[in-house]
Parts: sequence; structure tokens; C-alpha cells
Amino acid sequence: MHFFAACPKGLEELLATELATLGGGEVKQTVAGVHFEGELDTAYRVCLWSRLASRVLMPLLKIEEISADRLYESVHAMAWETHIAANGTIAVDAHGVNDSLRNTQFTQQRVKDAIVDRLREVSGERPNIDTYTPDLRVHVLVRGSMAQIALDLSGGPLHQRGYRRNTGIAPLKENLAAAMLLRAGWPEIAANGGALVDPMCGSGTLLVEAALIAADVAPGLLRTHFGFLRWRGHQPQIWQSLLDEAEQRAANGRKSDSARYFGSDRDGGVLAAAKQNAQQAGISGFLTLHHHEVDKAHRPEGYTTGLVITNPPYGERLEDNRAAAPAYIAFGELLKREFGGWRAALITSDESLAHAVGLRADKRYALFNGALACTLYRFDVFASRPEPKPQAPLS
Repeated sequence: MHFFAACPKGLEELLATELATLGGGEVKQTVAGVHFEGELDTAYRVCLWSRLASRVLMPLLKIEEISADRLYESVHAMAWETHIAANGTIAVDAHGVNDSLRNTQFTQQRVKDAIVDRLREVSGERPNIDTYTPDLRVHVLVRGSMAQIALDLSGGPLHQRGYRRNTGIAPLKENLAAAMLLRAGWPEIAANGGALVDPMCGSGTLLVEAALIAADVAPGLLRTHFGFLRWRGHQPQIWQSLLDEAEQRAANGRKSDSARYFGSDRDGGVLAAAKQNAQQAGISGFLTLHHHEVDKAHRPEGYTTGLVITNPPYGERLEDNRAAAPAYIAFGELLKREFGGWRAALITSDESLAHAVGLRADKRYALFNGALACTLYRFDVFASRPEPKPQAPLS
């Protein structure tokens, strides 16, 4: 079977590697996603375990020389009764336009009409529309003269893990946070017993995602809905087996992990949200949170190595970025004062803010925070060198 895992731009290489480790075959990157092959259990495993994917789609039909009438006829001819009960619920998401299909809402309506008409003709009943948790979510992509129809096996965006109930301003999406941690080398640092510090932690997304990675907790384990659960092709026994395995791995991982996640923020309100999110994720006992400014943070006692990673304030407006500069300067001073020998990383859309840190980045990775082009800067913070002893003058 052929599948497609969508992701934010900039994550394709990481996602391709992840899919291969999850059993995907014939892995092939494209813009904002990765094609892969496998049995149905492979797609289930990706839905459950991918930390990077946004959606998992199962293509059903490709239509060449697309037009509004050809789209309707091709979709109407499909055996939708094998995918959904006639009295079930559907939703259609459309993306892309061309000369014949100039409006995504029109495309959605044509596909809905075709599915509804097909089911009504076959059974005498018609499905209802549910845009939130439908029995079947259909994805339509129009690109040039071609359209592709696919089932959305994920249902809702996979970055919505289920633990984040409260956020601050401009929250970091969970899959972007996971990508930052992977690019910064957190899995290796965690395996070597290092700690993680976020001195501008906001609602704690980086802290929680780091703990889920280190404790081997499947990111989809807290989700209550997937798109395949009420699909007629769903195989519950396979899914239950994967869930049981993930539950056991999470239980083992939480037992072996330690309280090595340290966050702080100037905003007490978002710290309360971080605590609630950590509790929802089942890792609150691993976190230590403090309410103070960046320059008051310090190296956690007992740890000689680790990762300092953060999502500091930035935006599209120049005046906002100028106002944010002191936080970056303070972050750089903190690294040099407290974290010699550690790894550090931050994401920002403004290169001048990254320069304000005062350290040379050894790696840079292009990422997107929503539609905003950003860069992840990775630093190796060198330990302070002792002052050289004065030499006696030569006689």
C-alpha cells in the first residue's frame, strides 16, 4: 500500500529518516511531505509514533485532465460504500486550485456531492457532514491538471498530541518542537544522562516533547481520535496490538527517566499552563519550573552536560524584534556564564537576533513556524578557559 505523510516544510529529511525507522519502505521526499509504502500496520504505526508528521494520507484515486465534471464523475464512480456506512459522517478538505477548480470550497462541495449521491444511490441513505470528528475525512489535492483523492488516516493534525490544553501567545507546534530537539541532538544527549533547560519555556512544549522522546512515549498515545477508527477498512486487532506495545514502552520509559527537565519564564501564567500540560502528558514529576527572567536562570545542580534550548520571542514586525533583542543578549550571557560544555539551540525568524546571542552557531537549519520562515541555530558552548598565569620575565 502507498501512503503519504505530510509535514511542515523543512522537516522532510528528518521525517524520511523517521519513517524508515518505523518500517516504511520506498521512502521518497517531496515538498512538505514524504511518500512511503507498507502494510496497514505501517500506517497505523506512523500515526501513533511519528513525532514529525502532520497527517498520514492513503491515496485512493488520481484523476488526470481534471475539470469540475470529471472530478464529480470520477469520485462518484468510486465504491465509497466499502469505506463508510451510508448513514455515517464525512468531511472533505481541499487544497490547491487550477483553471477549472478555482475555489477550494467549490472543489470540496463537488466531492461531497459525488460521495453523497453515490451512497444514496447504492443504499437509499445519505451520510451527514461533520467537519470536526467525521467517520471519514477525505483529502483532495489539486495540482496543475491532476487531482488526487485520499483518505486522511490521521483524522486531525498529528501535532495535536492531546496533552496541550493551555498555551501562551504564539505557541510552538509540537512537531516543530520535536524537530528542534532532534536537530539539536537531544536523543543522544538524553541517552548520555544530560539535562534539558529552557529559560523561556512558555507553556512548556519543548520540555514535554523532550521528556516524551527520552521516555520512549509514543506522541499519539494521548490522542482520543484517529481518522481510521470508524473507517470500514479499519483492522482493530492490529491497532490494539500497537497500542498495547506503546503503553508498555511508555510505562518502562517513565520508570527509567529522571527529573532532569528545567524550565523558567517571566510569565507566571504560562508557567501554570506548562505545569498543567506536563500533568496531562504524564511527565509532571520530571519537570522543575521557576518564575524569573532569563538572566536569573542557572545550571541545574548535579548536571555537567545537557541541552539549553528555547523558542524566544520574535515575529514579522521589525519593531517587535528590536524589543526582543535584550532577551537574546541575556540568553547569550547566560550560556557563557553557566553552561560551558553544554549544547544550546534556539529558533528565530530574525538573523540579527541570533547574532545578539554573541556566540557562533556551528549548525543552522531552515524551518517554518507556521508560514513564518525561521532558522534553528545550534551552538556548542565552550567551557571557560582559566586565565593564563603570568610568566616570569626572561633574564
